[in-house]
Amino acid sequence: MDDRLFSQASAEIIDLHRFFVDWFVAARADKVDFGRFEAVMGEGLTMIAPGGQVLDRDAVIDHVRSSRATCDDGFAISIEDIKPGWQDGDTIVVLYVEAQSRDGKHSRRQSSAVFTTSSSAPNGVQWRHLHETWLQVPEH
Repeated sequence: MDDRLFSQASAEIIDLHRFFVDWFVAARADKVDFGRFEAVMGEGLTMIAPGGQVLDRDAVIDHVRSSRATCDDGFAISIEDIKPGWQDGDTIVVLYVEAQSRDGKHSRRQSSAVFTTSSSAPNGVQWRHLHETWLQVPEH
């Protein structure tokens, strides 16, 4: 196990979710560089959303771009239980739980993400695949 690669991927998970909060919260969105998000979404990225939809890189980028400033100051994300999974060379799978609070409603999702090294990415890794599964669906 390469602790350095796990540390880079863990930092990327935390930093990207900080980006999401800043991008989605209307009061902060003007100060956020969307290029940071695009830089870490690797070519060929796929995402399986918690509801089962399969999204390609363009769909993920378009969804995030169009969701700018759609939340109030109460929106929050926390990342819990980050653990290394399989690793080989410059590729690692990392498992984590994402907890969200939006409009007083809470949700949690188990995520697994595949990262590869990238010298041009802020934390030295790019997202290649993300799979999210509901642990707690947002209350209605």
